[in-house]
Amino acid sequence: MRANRKLWAAATVCVAVVAGVTGCSQGDDKAADPFAGLTADAIAKKSIDTTKAATAFRMNGVGKSEGAETTVDFAVDDKGNCQGTMTDPKGGKAEMLATGGTSYMKGDDAFWSSGTGEEGGSDEMAKAVKGRWMKMPSGAGEDEDNFCDLKKIVKDMEEDTPTKGLTREADADVDGTPTAVLSKKEKGETTTFYVAKDSAKPYILRVVTTGGDDPGTVTLSDFGKAVSVTAPPASEVVDMEELMKGAS
Repeated sequence: MRANRKLWAAATVCVAVVAGVTGCSQGDDKAADPFAGLTADAIAKKSIDTTKAATAFRMNGVGKSEGAETTVDFAVDDKGNCQGTMTDPKGGKAEMLATGGTSYMKGDDAFWSSGTGEEGGSDEMAKAVKGRWMKMPSGAGEDEDNFCDLKKIVKDMEEDTPTKGLTREADADVDGTPTAVLSKKEKGETTTFYVAKDSAKPYILRVVTTGGDDPGTVTLSDFGKAVSVTAPPASEVVDMEELMKGAS
């Protein structure tokens, strides 16, 4: 089998040619660059347009704000379904899901303690949601409303991703997928993003920000994969609106 690795590699490239990638020849196991002739800015624009059209994806990220680290790992689709987890800077962790137009959150003790603080009534609220899902009220806030909004996520990504003045760096792999690497340095901050070397679907696979006030890394995967979510049973849900009314 080892003697056939070169043959399998060449066959894979030739299959790609059938799908529209040119440059395959006998004994050549390196695919042609699907972005040949395009500037770094043009590649960036194409990748953003492609990613914006995705019907679903998974987002895994870690970032810092004012030195505090937060992580997220969730899947989201264009039907308003999402499911995943997040950690806050103080070490707390929460599960999140949304389906049918309703969002829910279930945090551990550390998460609710860091979120409710020490003010009167906060401890009671933390006890009320302990081990249960909190049903988020509609219009609770921009962040909550948009967390499972695929269109808003990619819109924010588009606004935060530079498309002018980019430089193409040496190609690299992201989890085994060949990518074109684009970067821009501005005001002490460097943004680098990795675009799948796929002529048909040049998705953004990773964005890395170093320097500046908000460094972090976001990785995207599972494009187009539907997100199946089941709402938690009513017996395990606390309605935040009712809880707030009781607290007041």
